[in-house]
Amino acid sequence: MKRGTRALTSVFDIKFCPKSKRSQATVFIIVGVLIVSIIVLFFILRSGVIPGTGGGHETNPNAFLESCMEDKIKETAETISLQGGSMNNPLHKRFKFDGENYVNISYLCYNQNYYFPCINQEPVLIQHLKDEIKEGIKVEVEDCFTKLGKSLDNQGYTVDATYRGFEVELMPRKIIVEIDANMTLTKTEESLRYENFTIITASKFYDLAILAQEIVSQEAEFCNFELLGFMLLYPEFNIDKLRTSDSTIIYTIKHEDSEENFRFAIRGCVIPPVF
Repeated sequence: MKRGTRALTSVFDIKFCPKSKRSQATVFIIVGVLIVSIIVLFFILRSGVIPGTGGGHETNPNAFLESCMEDKIKETAETISLQGGSMNNPLHKRFKFDGENYVNISYLCYNQNYYFPCINQEPVLIQHLKDEIKEGIKVEVEDCFTKLGKSLDNQGYTVDATYRGFEVELMPRKIIVEIDANMTLTKTEESLRYENFTIITASKFYDLAILAQEIVSQEAEFCNFELLGFMLLYPEFNIDKLRTSDSTIIYTIKHEDSEENFRFAIRGCVIPPVF
């Protein structure tokens, strides 16, 4: 029995173990190829260039527009955020924080009289902010679409494009620009057609605006907003409340993760000074 066992063991070692090892090596090679392919595909997609069907390359229009417009979208959102949601609002408080320049901070809630609560100046704040961003980036959107056409033309494509306009949407954690346009690219008797483009920019702009809206609502109703209690429930936000000499209150909301800010002014429920 021992001899038979040793014989079987010997045969197993010779015939089966090498095959198992070869199988493992094959699996490792396949996994390695897959990992390398995924990495290469990732960088290709990030660069905005995808392999063309004719052996050349074609620009990914959506990626091109996203790269072209991203900085302007963020810059516009930041400017609006630090000015109370408006590019140019006549009802504002001109103020300078330490280390910053003077800026006109819009009143989102205002009453010039004493004792009375403030009146909400932007009851549909989100729509107002969409309109402000749209106005701030409209030149850039058209310019980037034109640049896209020129870039494709330089790559040898015949470009037939129609631009009709765009809309801005605000959603949690992102700003969306939806471009109403179509583009047909022709090269070596092959045609590609694109309709509409969606540009997504990561931002906490909407999240901050929703909180600003809630603060204004409570100030208009209760002449107060309990910021400490709110920050305990939502630690991702930091809220600062500054009262100026003319009884204006300037709120600064900061998102701790992104470090984005939204700043606005209110005036209401003011007790007249005693001389």
